[in-house]
Amino acid sequence: MNFFERQRQVRRLSTRLVLLFVLAVVGIVVVVNLAAVFAFNATSADPGQLAGFVVMVTIATVAAIGLAALVRTLALRGGGGKVARELGGVPVPTDTTDPELRRLRNVVEEMALASGVPVPEVYILPEETAINAFAAGWSTSDAAVAVTRGALQRLNRDELQGVIAHEFSHVVNGDMRLNIRLMGLLFGILFLTVIGRGLARAGVIGGGRSRDNSSSAAPLALVGLALLVAGYVGVLAGRLIQASVSRQREYLADASAVQYTRQTSGIAGALKKIGGLTDGSELKSPKRDEVGHMLFGEAARTSWFATHPPLTDRIRALEPSFDPAELRQLAQRWSAAPPSGRQEDVALGLAPAGPAAGQDRGAAPQLPVEGTRVRVAPTEVLGRVAAPTETAYTHAAAIIDRIPDPLLDRARRRDSAGPLLLGLLLSAEPPVRQQQYAALTERHGRELADAAVREAETLAGLHPMLRLPLAELAFPALRDRPDAEVESLLAAVFTLIHADGAINVSEYCLSRLLLAELEESLRPDSRWRPDRRTLTDSRSAAAHLLAILAQVGHAERSAAEQAFQAGVATLLPGTNLPYAPPENGVLALETAWPVLDGLRPADKERLVAATVAVISHDGMMTVPEIELLRTICGLLHCPLPPMAGGGTG
Repeated sequence: MNFFERQRQVRRLSTRLVLLFVLAVVGIVVVVNLAAVFAFNATSADPGQLAGFVVMVTIATVAAIGLAALVRTLALRGGGGKVARELGGVPVPTDTTDPELRRLRNVVEEMALASGVPVPEVYILPEETAINAFAAGWSTSDAAVAVTRGALQRLNRDELQGVIAHEFSHVVNGDMRLNIRLMGLLFGILFLTVIGRGLARAGVIGGGRSRDNSSSAAPLALVGLALLVAGYVGVLAGRLIQASVSRQREYLADASAVQYTRQTSGIAGALKKIGGLTDGSELKSPKRDEVGHMLFGEAARTSWFATHPPLTDRIRALEPSFDPAELRQLAQRWSAAPPSGRQEDVALGLAPAGPAAGQDRGAAPQLPVEGTRVRVAPTEVLGRVAAPTETAYTHAAAIIDRIPDPLLDRARRRDSAGPLLLGLLLSAEPPVRQQQYAALTERHGRELADAAVREAETLAGLHPMLRLPLAELAFPALRDRPDAEVESLLAAVFTLIHADGAINVSEYCLSRLLLAELEESLRPDSRWRPDRRTLTDSRSAAAHLLAILAQVGHAERSAAEQAFQAGVATLLPGTNLPYAPPENGVLALETAWPVLDGLRPADKERLVAATVAVISHDGMMTVPEIELLRTICGLLHCPLPPMAGGGTG
C-alpha cells in the first residue's frame, strides 16, 4: 500500500469515525430520552406535548455533546505539543547535552530527514516508567513525538529507533490528524458522565435536606443517573471506535518501522520488553484512556476493548517463530535486574551513539557530486513518497554527518536559527541578493539583514543536498521562539520571496516550503478538510506549475514545450493544454499551492507523477532537480525521502 492509498484509507476511516460517533450519539439520546420521559412522568402527556418534550431533550443532549467536543477540539489546536504537555511531557532542548536525550533527538532528527518531513517537537514523559510513546499533531509541521522515561532507560538504540520509526509512520501517513480528532469526539461523549454525576449528586443532596424537596429532587437524581448510564454507554462506544480505527493501523505501523530500519530486532525487542517488564506499557496519567488509541502500546493492562492487537500477535507478525514462553523467561530474568538501554548499547557496539545506529559513520554513503545525473521514472518516485528505506535512513545520517558542526550548532540554537534560515534563502545571484538585502533592511532592520548576509557567506559552497536538511534541522529551534518572533520571521521570509520577482524556482520553492511549515506550526488547521478538489477544477494551477518547471529546465522553447506536454499527458491524458508560462514567473504559484494541496489523493498522485515527467523529460535528473522535486512534494504534503547513492530514497 503506497502513500496515496494510505491517504485514501485514512479518509475512509474518518468517514467511519463520523458514522460511529453519530451512532453513539443516537444511542445516548435514546437512553436520555427514555429516562427523562419516565423521570418527569411525561408518559401521560398528549402526543404533541410528548413529542415537544422529546425534541427538547434531544436538542439539549446533542448540544451538550457537540459543544463539549468542539471546546475540546479547539483546546487541542496547539498541536502535538499541547497533547504531550497535557500528559506531563517536558520538551527536549534542541541543543541538549544529556546523553539519553541527545540520543533521542539524534534518532528523531535522522528519521525526520529520512522521511522528508520537518523535524517534530520532541518530548519526554519524565514520570512514566513504562515503555511507551506517541506522535500527535494536525500536520507534519506541528507534530510532536513523545517517549516515556522508561523507554529511554530500558531500550537500546536499535529498539528506540524501532519505536520512533513506528511513530513516524503515523506522522507521514496522516494518522495523527485522525487520532487528535478522535480525542475531541470522545471527550464530547464522556462529558455527559460529568453532567450526570453533578445532577445525581444534586438530587441526592436536595432530597436529603428536606422532605418537601424530595419530590422535585427525585426526577433530578433519576435524570443524573440516566446521564451517567448514557455517558458510560458513550464511553463503551468510544472504546469500540478507538479499537476500530486503531488496531489494524498498528500492524501497518509495525511493518513500516521494519521497512524504515530494515531490521525486525529493534521494534520486536521493544515489544518483548513491554511484555517482560513489570511496568509494561501502562501509563499513570489520568488522561491515558483519552490518548490510548495513539500510543505505541496499551495504556492500561486491562480493557474491555483493546486499542492495540495482542502483544504476542504483534511480535509474531515480526518474528513468525516467536514463542510466547519467551516473555515469561524474560520476566523472570528482568525481575531482579531490569535491562539498561545504554549498557546494551555498549555491549552491541552502538555506543557512543552516532547518527546511524550500529553503523560506522565513515561508511555512510557519499553525497553525489555536482552535475551527477540520475535515471528516474515517475512510478519509482511515487513508490518512494512517505516510504523511506534503510538506505534513506543511513543517507540521512550521512547528511547530518556532512553538515559542518558550527552550522549544526547554529541551526539548533534559538538565537541563531532565524538568521541562518534567512541566509539559506538569500539568492546566490549578487543583483538579486542585493535587492533582497535592501528589502530586509527597509522592513526588518539592518541588524537582521547583515546577520542574514553573514550566514549566506558561510553557506557558500554548501552542497545542494544539505540546504533543505539544514533548514529542517533548524525548524524546531525556529518553532520554539515566541509567536511574535515567529510572525516576524514569517514576514522576513515573505519579503525575500517578493523582493524583486527574480528569485529562481529552487530558491522560491524552498522559501515557500519553509514559510508554509512555519505558518502551519503557528496556526495549526484543525478544521475538517476533506480533499475534494479535482484536476479538472485545478487544471489552471497545475498547468502553471508544469509550465514553470518546463521553462526553467530547458533553454530552448521547443524542448520546454515537449517537457510540458509530457507532463500534461501524465496529468490529464487526452487533454490539450497550451504551453503558456505565466508572465510573473514563480510568483504565479502563490495562488496555486492551496489549490494543488487540496487535490484528492488519486489526483495528487497524478500531479506528482506529472511533475516528475516534466523535470525528467529526458529520463534523467540532476541533484538540484531532485532537491527541487523534494521541495515541491513537501509543499504538496507528499514527503519524499532524500536521494541516496544513485537514486531517490
